Amino acid sequence: MKNTILSAATFLVAGLLLLIAAWRVASPDSSQRQSADQASASGETDRTPEKGPEGMVWIPAGSFVMGTEQTMFPDEFPPHRIRLDGFWMDRTEVTNRQFAEFVEATGYLTLAEKPPEFRSVKPGSAADSLAILPEFDTPGSICSLPLESRAQIDPRKGAYSWWQYVAGADWKHPEGPESSLEGRMDHPVVHVSWLDAAAYCEWAGKELPTEAQWEYAARGGESGRSYPWGDQLTPRGEWRGNIWQGEFPVQDTGEDGFSGTAPVGSFPANEWGLVDISGNVWEWCHDYYQPDYYSYSPAVNPRGPESSHDPQEPGIIKRVQRGGSFMCSDQYCVGYRVSARMKGEEDSGAFHTGFRCVINSQ
Repeated sequence: MKNTILSAATFLVAGLLLLIAAWRVASPDSSQRQSADQASASGETDRTPEKGPEGMVWIPAGSFVMGTEQTMFPDEFPPHRIRLDGFWMDRTEVTNRQFAEFVEATGYLTLAEKPPEFRSVKPGSAADSLAILPEFDTPGSICSLPLESRAQIDPRKGAYSWWQYVAGADWKHPEGPESSLEGRMDHPVVHVSWLDAAAYCEWAGKELPTEAQWEYAARGGESGRSYPWGDQLTPRGEWRGNIWQGEFPVQDTGEDGFSGTAPVGSFPANEWGLVDISGNVWEWCHDYYQPDYYSYSPAVNPRGPESSHDPQEPGIIKRVQRGGSFMCSDQYCVGYRVSARMKGEEDSGAFHTGFRCVINSQ
């Protein structure tokens, strides 16, 4: 299944679940505030390799507190200590230039470039009986509909008022068939599904990061902080990530310098050299999504649950997304917090969804 346009209702839910979170910003829990322990999960002293793969940074072994107590989202609770071995991580999100090299070498077609299929439906589930509506039975992906004023928001639809399925939207045409990658080769690739990202990783000899690896890396060695750079969204009045400013969803004023995606590396790196780990585009992780995984997660090198379960759509296979995007606003979506979790159908991308890769040390 691609973009899971199973029915009009399922389409709207799919578009919504790719981005939104609740209306609130969690404050850090001071009881969790402590630096990562620089000891490997196997108990051995971690040594930084002398030289790594081009474009990747070394994330040292250590432990940290994953999740937060200060949350209204049950899936961010309970906070729990995790130990990880060291690993290499892409400094930036995978760019259009890098993805184009993959496509040129392999001839790969993303799912957004193919007619929809039921790839994310669990066999035997209620969703298995739904059908693709004719108007959605064409290659395309999910974009946001520009609004001129809040009067255009249908109160019966709410957030569904500004999401739409766009025929012809794909990684080469981010806003639809009339758009292109001109001037955007160093922007993150978008409209990639989890399956597309996994295919790229296999070609590149890499993997998608686990959710624990992603959060550990984003925190830069500090547990308890709200953002990769600290506790203030705009320290000294400076924007540190590409998110939405202005009245959502009507006008993005671009106070951070960008409306839409930004070239990778446009903002300062965190302590471990990672850029755009907060904002710009949502990033796929390796893990299946389950809201209660933190209650039974292994304490050492967790790789997520063995299967997917989203109570809102139990018949659809979901994977974890992290980091928020340029569509996240403090008025609406606060996914740019380091503890924030999102889930997306593994066969569906959108115009604000990308990824970065890791190479594990063992």
